[in-house]
Amino acid sequence: MTRLHLFDMDGTLLHGSTAPLEISRQLGLEGETVALERAIADGRIGPPEYAAQVYDLWSGLTEAHVRAAFEAAPWLARIREVWARIRSAGEYCAVVSLSPSFFVERLLDWGAHAAHGSRFPAIPFTEPVDPAGVLSAAAKVVIAERLCAEFGVTRADCVAYGDSASDKDLFAAVPVSVAVNADAHVAGLATHSYSGLDLWEAYELVGPAR
Repeated sequence: MTRLHLFDMDGTLLHGSTAPLEISRQLGLEGETVALERAIADGRIGPPEYAAQVYDLWSGLTEAHVRAAFEAAPWLARIREVWARIRSAGEYCAVVSLSPSFFVERLLDWGAHAAHGSRFPAIPFTEPVDPAGVLSAAAKVVIAERLCAEFGVTRADCVAYGDSASDKDLFAAVPVSVAVNADAHVAGLATHSYSGLDLWEAYELVGPAR
């Protein structure tokens, strides 16, 4: 039996933080981004508006900022070890996040088979962000379907890991889910629940397929 493990990033692989917050911290714009995070969490703005506003904040963004943000981010322990174990079991792992693809795709180097995020222009920005490329909670399910076709599995073979409202649609679409340090939006929806700082411990709740 082959499975596809689908990981959210912000609040899940990244403990208590998001990629935009970590990027903005490198630019000295943490406070402004915290306000945007509150606005999207409260439903006052949607993903396209959020993306447009962080894009405006990041007018001075460079690859060096992104690299520093990625390296300093509060990642859960043993992410690479979990993905190596998934690979060795003949299974697949992918990251699907609403955060910018230029940050999410760095996780390919850690062993993810695929990594999808909202499409932003190349850094440094010379073009506007396209709202059509900004992902939503519903888009996570669409991407999961595409990945299932790519890897030759079905939704019934998927395990989703997430922490917040943006993961509700995906949790509803697959048979097994793990709430990782989750908020009230998904904690009661998941098959399993984990609180802690080690992804291996969360993965052990589902373990390798038998």
